[in-house]
Formats: sequence, C-alpha cells, structure tokens
Amino acid sequence: MGKPVLNLDENMVKRARKLAREITDEIQKFIDVRSTTSVERTVARFYGIDGVNHEGVPLPNVVVDDVQKSGALDRGITYWLVNACVAKSMSPQEIAESVGRGEFSLVDFPPQNESVVAEKIEELTQEALERLRKVRDERDKMLEELGDPAQPYLYVIVATGNIYEDVIQAKAAVKEGADIIAVIRSTAQSLLDFVPYGPTTEGYGGTYATQENFRIMRKALDEAANEVGRYIRLTNYASGLCMPEISAMAAIEGLDFLLNDSMYGILFRNINMLRTFVDQYTSRLICAYSHITINTGEDNYIKTSDPIDRAHTVTTSQLINEQFALKSHLKPKYMGIGHAFEIDPDIENGFLYEIAHALLTRELFPEATPKYMPPTRHMTGDIFKGYAMNTMYNLVSIMTGQSIQLLGMLTEAIHTPFLQDRYLAIENAKYVFNNAKNIGDEIIFKENGFIQKRANEVLSNAVELLEHVKDIGLISAIEEGTFGDIARKREEGKGADGVFTKGEDYYNPIFEMMEEELEEEEL
Repeated sequence: MGKPVLNLDENMVKRARKLAREITDEIQKFIDVRSTTSVERTVARFYGIDGVNHEGVPLPNVVVDDVQKSGALDRGITYWLVNACVAKSMSPQEIAESVGRGEFSLVDFPPQNESVVAEKIEELTQEALERLRKVRDERDKMLEELGDPAQPYLYVIVATGNIYEDVIQAKAAVKEGADIIAVIRSTAQSLLDFVPYGPTTEGYGGTYATQENFRIMRKALDEAANEVGRYIRLTNYASGLCMPEISAMAAIEGLDFLLNDSMYGILFRNINMLRTFVDQYTSRLICAYSHITINTGEDNYIKTSDPIDRAHTVTTSQLINEQFALKSHLKPKYMGIGHAFEIDPDIENGFLYEIAHALLTRELFPEATPKYMPPTRHMTGDIFKGYAMNTMYNLVSIMTGQSIQLLGMLTEAIHTPFLQDRYLAIENAKYVFNNAKNIGDEIIFKENGFIQKRANEVLSNAVELLEHVKDIGLISAIEEGTFGDIARKREEGKGADGVFTKGEDYYNPIFEMMEEELEEEEL
C-alpha cells in the first residue's frame, strides 16, 4: 500500500502511543527489579551449558535449581557459576555436569579471587555475544546474497510431530513457493518449565521446540533456499514458561521469526503475569540483538471475542506490544504486529470491515512487518466456501500492503494440512498477489465513507480503552478480562514461584552488554 488513505486523526494516533508508552512504563518498573528462573537458565545456556543429567533433567535447570534451593538465586546464576568455574578450573559445561551428578553444589565454594572471577565472567560473556553476532551476521549475509522475496511473504506451517517428517514437508512447501516455514510446537509445551533435549519424533499437534530440532530444520531450509535461489525464513514459538530460553536457542541456531507476545501466555495459558512480563522483556532483547522478527498474537483475541465489537482491543494490544518491543530495543522492522481476518462471513459488508481493520494496522505501524492471520473461527467442513474465504483474505492482504501472510488452508480446523492442501493455499495466494499486485496503489477510498469511518471508530475506541487501562494499570485491566474476554489474577498463574526480586549484588552482564550495544546503535 502506498500513501495513507484512512485519514486518521494524527492527534489521536499520538495520544494512543503516549498512553501505551505510559502503560508499559509502569510495567517496566516491575520488570527492571525482577528476574526469573527461565532468565537465569538462559544465561547458563549462553555460557555453553547444554544436555541433560542421568534423570533427563536439562543441565540449565540443574544449575539454576541448585542455587535456587539454597536461597541464593537473587544474586543471579552468573556469579555462582563462574565462581565455581574458577574454584574447580572447569568450564561451565563441566561444572553443570558435576552438579548434575550430585558431586557438589554451586554455593559450596567460598568466594574466589574477585579480579579472577570478573575476568572469567568477561571472557565467557564476550565469547557468548560473539557467537550470537556471528550467527546474526551470517544470516544477514545469506539474506542479502539470496535476495528477499516480495511481500507479502507466504507463510505456511508444518506440524507432524516428527522433526524429520517436518523437514520433508517443509522442503516440499518451499519448492511450491513458501517463503516462511513455521514449525508448530507440540500442544502445551508452553506449560513445561524446561526445554526438551535433542531431536524429537513424537508430538501432539506439532513438534517439540528443541535446539536440535531448530538446528535440523535450519540446515534443511538453507539447503532448500540454495536450491530455489531465495532466502527462506524459519519460525518457531517463544512463549510460555521458557520464553527467554527458546529465544536464546533460536538466536544460537539462526531462526528468523519467533511467535512472541507480551500477554499471550497470561491470557491463553494462565502463566503468571510477572513471570510473563519479565520473560518477554529478556526474550525480545535477545531478538533485538539477533535480528529476529517477533510475531505478536492479537489474532487470538478475536477467536474468543467478537471481531467487530472488540476490534479495538486488537489495536490497543498492538500499541502495547509495540511499546514493550521498543523498550527491549527492538526496531520496528522486526515487529510482526499481529491481526486477523476473522469476521463471520455472513455479516453484511464483512469484507469492508476486514479492509478497514487491516488498513488500520498497516497505517498505524508503517515501519513494521504486520502478520495477517487467516480465517479459522468460521471455517467449516465446506471446503469450497473455505477456499473462497481464503481468497477474499488474500485479496485484503495485497490491497492493504500486509507483510506476512499466514496462508489459510481449505481444511482448516479439520486436520494437519495434507501436502495438496498446502499446495492449493500457496497457488491461491500467488494467483491473487500477482493478479492484483498494485491494486492498493489504484484505490482511493471514499472520504468519510464506510472504511474510513470504521477505521477511525476503532482507533477512537482503542484510545478510550487505553485511557481506562492507564487509569487502572495493565495488570488490573487483565484482571477485568479486557483482552480476549479472558480474566486472570495477578497473584495466580503457572510459574509464579520462578519469579524473584533481584538482590543488591545481582549481576547479569550478558544482558547488560546486549542492552549497551543496542543503545549505542540507537544513538
């Protein structure tokens, strides 16, 4: 889409962003003084700790649990881990393996020479950041060499449960024309307070997100990219109780996209609010450092609430997600702001509503890469009507200049798509995107007509809601069921016992250095 066509009230847009910034400022105060067990396990992973003990417990969990049991985690895992490395003249991995065998606890060792410990921390931190920079720069170079496909990117999913079968389906999709492969995560993995280890061949509703599975799929897609002569992006999920850890694994293995929302885990998985807010900050900091695009989850709200009456909650959440992302130094171009085509197809002028909503997202976030989700809520066994709905959805996308297009399947909600379903979805999108390529540049919308009035109405309602959220605070707004008509309590939710207040001597240099480098880039 070219120049703005909605005639949005610029003062209202500025007011909306100011309110969203003030709302997230208050939450950031909570974030800044807290850490979580998952954040500390992420530090351990960056320092090279991987694998499992004899009971199958991941070693990052082993070392963090060891310190947490002693009541000393408020200092952070970095000091205890490196102090033990100096005391035993061992690497972090060797230390973790020894703790895993029950040979000693990290807190058993007296403080070692302060300057030696500091020097070792600096060494390990620089090695970790250099590994991330190397992967990031290699991905950026490959993208430049192979070329970036035209937007909207064709985004398809694989979800067999078996990583090796996923590879076969993913390569087939790339040959058909897919630009992005999303490996759907096994159902309820977000509720696990550990990351499974190694390649997996069983998973319900998807494939487990593990570092080895990331590596296997990344290698396969790079092979496919070189065969077809265009860059192929890889997506997975960084949500749930291990949000920062999965972001770390994705950064290490060179993923491009991560589904990463500031409130999804709270609302749809009942994960503790503070746990989620702290974890999402660290997760997005890693994404910012590694040039990983986040995908926010506002499309979920209108699966559980009315897409017309509650459209403004999508816009409100988008603005809040944007501010959380900016606070973690994520550039707008790495923000895959989420929305969806979910209005009941039997609603009169539903197509016009969809255009208005999609255009509003595009114009509010001109530098972002909006991710547009397909119709799912009203899909039925009528595959012919479903295919027509997906065609309308594709037309809205090209008309309004969306960036990421998750393709709708004609058998959506029936089963994991067959190869031919995915083929038809790609062919549909390619046909519409080519046949109507410049339609957005040719359309002039009626002044104060249905589409302009609808978009401005949604924005106005979003500002009104933001005013309310600002007055009572985001946590209280979630308790009221503001988003997705789902209410959660601040003191409840899974993972609450993994949140702690940082002590006076808390030290986490790897994230401090990430922040410093990103701040320098912004100057």
